[in-house]
Amino acid sequence: MTAGPWRRARLTDRFPETATACTLVLSAPGWPGHLAGQHVDVRLRDGAGYQAVRSYSLSAPSADGVRISVQPVPGGEVSSYLAHVLPVGAEVELRGPLGGWFVWHPERRDPVLLLAGGSGVAPLMAMLRAREHTLDPPPFRLVYSLRDAAQRWFAADLDRLSAQDDRVDITYVYTRTVPAGHPRPAGRLTTADIDTPRWQAGDRPLCFVCGPTAFVEHAANLLVKAGHDASRIRTERFG
Repeated sequence: MTAGPWRRARLTDRFPETATACTLVLSAPGWPGHLAGQHVDVRLRDGAGYQAVRSYSLSAPSADGVRISVQPVPGGEVSSYLAHVLPVGAEVELRGPLGGWFVWHPERRDPVLLLAGGSGVAPLMAMLRAREHTLDPPPFRLVYSLRDAAQRWFAADLDRLSAQDDRVDITYVYTRTVPAGHPRPAGRLTTADIDTPRWQAGDRPLCFVCGPTAFVEHAANLLVKAGHDASRIRTERFG
């Protein structure tokens, strides 16, 4: 899939996801649309010749517009600028959408198992949101691994989806600090977290795994050891 041309995009809104991370809503005239799971390149330029390009997952489907969710990286000038400095009304450049493998096609009817590590939940959230725009959608399960409850992205949407749709199952795996009343002790993802009734290898879910490289390798290995067909496991990693 070709990257396509650079397009001007204007920041129309920004809202927080955690104390540091946020979602940017962009208006991009001529945007061709995208599939849940795709990403974009974002380019910043100034009049002195400086330019920087970074890739970000789209955290919403086309029906909800162009949105990227950004976690500032320590020492990362682009992520910090986008998250906290770029003023509403300012322009950036976008190229994309990019990626054709790590995508969910809404016409598919396979059950979908999503495994997210930290900010890797962004493209998986796009899939959950795309599901809402689909007639008679398949069941989805999200297993979301994060350090503590304060790091939870898309909290309002995840709570709403979990409460209103009994075919959406959302499980949290806290690796450092567990909120009061949570049934699972702190610790990294295990086979017991993913190999549950209705989501086992014999149920043949389409699996999407996204997060830091170490998380993705660990989660994908758990799936394979649990008997899932490797051809039905799709991964996206960063860092």
